[in-house]
Amino acid sequence: MSGLKVLYVDNHLLMVLKPACLPIVPDSSGDESLLDQARAWVKKEYSKPGNVFLGVVHRLDRPVSGVVCFARTSKAASRLSEAWRSNTVFKTYQGLGVGDVLEDSGHLTQWLIKDRERNVVRVVTAETTGAKKAETKWKILRREKGKVLFELIPVTGRAHQLRLAAATLGAPLEGDIKYGATKALPDRSIALHTGELEVPHPTKDDRVAVKAVAPF
Repeated sequence: MSGLKVLYVDNHLLMVLKPACLPIVPDSSGDESLLDQARAWVKKEYSKPGNVFLGVVHRLDRPVSGVVCFARTSKAASRLSEAWRSNTVFKTYQGLGVGDVLEDSGHLTQWLIKDRERNVVRVVTAETTGAKKAETKWKILRREKGKVLFELIPVTGRAHQLRLAAATLGAPLEGDIKYGATKALPDRSIALHTGELEVPHPTKDDRVAVKAVAPF
């Protein structure tokens, strides 16, 4: 088992750091997944016999890094899944964009549609059949030669919305050749990271917030 970085754990939650390029769940690559690592950690840490239950309540794209939350009980899985559906989860991302952005901050509204065969998302007009509204708050944290460090806060949770937002603002994320970057990074990652994840606790009248520093 690889070295899993645990950021928070209690009887109902396990929050860990996902490295870029590690799948959250097993996929056709056959590579070890974050779920595999997390189950092995729980099994060892708590000396659990048999299979370990961990509920997957959200996903990150494989090339993206950052905080991921698993549910340790079925009750937690149900309540956390509802929190994601009802948009009561707070997420802050950092993204390193290649290019220049004139403004310092803003609130971007787009209408997106997914091409499932090609696994890409396009910006379309609001009238387009099947289009979904995507809202992203953003600001520039740092500027350096030819690059900007974004803070990106998704108001909605659409597929690839932050990647498209950065590209639309004129600074596609480093390594994100699908959305405008000119070259891939050596490990095929993209410079996007969930730096903070805040969720309502599934059994307490409280919220749990976890942070992880971006690797770029």
